[in-house]
Amino acid sequence: MIGPKGQKVWMDGKLVDFAQAKVHVLAHTLHYGVGVFEGIRAYPTPDGSTAIFRLRPHVERLIDSARFYHMPVTFTRGEIERAIIETQAANAIVPSYIRPILYRGEAGIGVKNLTGKVSLAIGVVPASKYLGEASDAGVRAKISPFRKPHSLAVPSFAKAAGNYLNSYLAGVDAQKDGYDEAILLDARGYVAEGTGENVFVVRDGVLYTPGLESDILLGVTRDSVIQIARDQGRSVVEKAISVNELLSADEAFFSGTFAEIAPIREVSHYQIGGGKIGPITKEVSQVYYRAVHGEEPRYSNWLTPVPALNTPVARGK
Repeated sequence: MIGPKGQKVWMDGKLVDFAQAKVHVLAHTLHYGVGVFEGIRAYPTPDGSTAIFRLRPHVERLIDSARFYHMPVTFTRGEIERAIIETQAANAIVPSYIRPILYRGEAGIGVKNLTGKVSLAIGVVPASKYLGEASDAGVRAKISPFRKPHSLAVPSFAKAAGNYLNSYLAGVDAQKDGYDEAILLDARGYVAEGTGENVFVVRDGVLYTPGLESDILLGVTRDSVIQIARDQGRSVVEKAISVNELLSADEAFFSGTFAEIAPIREVSHYQIGGGKIGPITKEVSQVYYRAVHGEEPRYSNWLTPVPALNTPVARGK
């Protein structure tokens, strides 16, 4: 349930009741999609405390995204980080999905609006499996008829609200055809990403993932997977990946903050590998899940502790 009694949203320096977290119906961001956001996870750790996973890279990307869209940020990186920690602590939800967003919330009709106030809001909701049971059993994905826009059209480096219209169309198309998720190709016809995830394929023990030339969003979880795999002694190659390479892969999986690591068992009716989670995907994901829960000392610097709560922890499902 989103927005239970007592839940708080951080808005421009103040924690307000969930039901009072409102913006104007003529807000510029609502009409034109000029807003930037992040998705961040917080997890329970073995000692009963809560930790936020890779907070700093997320906040840095949020600020960089705002720069692309000419949105002056009045909060420093440190202030945003502290606000996220404060919001997580105030809501007592774990595991959680944290959504900070920079937006123009004042009334402002007109595309070229550079005068409206840029506000920051932070919400927290219970975390769930973004791809449902398919996250464990294996995702059935469809190659979407909708292409990922070229970076000359919209900056792929920016995690912007308007950019996700493309993901929405691809995702709904896949869902209506009975698939769990969509895979978008770039403007040249190479594999780009999912609707909210990066893509990895495994061939002969090597991990491959689309590079910058495929106009991908540089995922924080993608970066985590690359580091984990390389620490395991595995080769990771960033390159253009053809549809043929994807369909003939030994293994494939999605990575993303919301999706975490989800094996892909089928793409457009083509079985991937053995049609289930592959051994390399399994090994990488096991380390990843231990890392996010504070069970991998090597990656302890990826976690930001959240102060002890004064109220009982309400665990999300």
